[in-house]
Amino acid sequence: MVDPSLSGNETEKTAFTADRKFRKELSAGITSLALLSVLNHSDEPMYGYQIAKLMEEGDKQSMPLIKHGALYPVLRSLESNALLSSRVESSVSGPPRRYYAITEKGRETLMRWINIWRRTGRLIEKILGGVLDDKAD
Repeated sequence: MVDPSLSGNETEKTAFTADRKFRKELSAGITSLALLSVLNHSDEPMYGYQIAKLMEEGDKQSMPLIKHGALYPVLRSLESNALLSSRVESSVSGPPRRYYAITEKGRETLMRWINIWRRTGRLIEKILGGVLDDKAD
């Protein structure tokens, strides 16, 4: 419900802030799930920028899942939990690159998280379906 005391601009600003907060909170867990999945599907280790570009390719119409600068703390967190391993290699075109690969523990975790994602998705779709069905009347 919109606060009737807010002007049009204030209402838009409040909605924008709420949308931004929702996306940030939603993005936090999804990013880890997506990173593990990307690395699980890769035949070889990948460096951060390479991962970010791959994740952006999926949907050019919406906002990127994660900003490049925010990617590295998530990668480090996954590595600190032994879900990823990394190695640094020198690069002929710039600074050394850190390459990431999923570990066995990371694969096991990914499978559990996929199951959680699917169960949660079904529940949310069921709830939203009810909300959307009610609004259609």
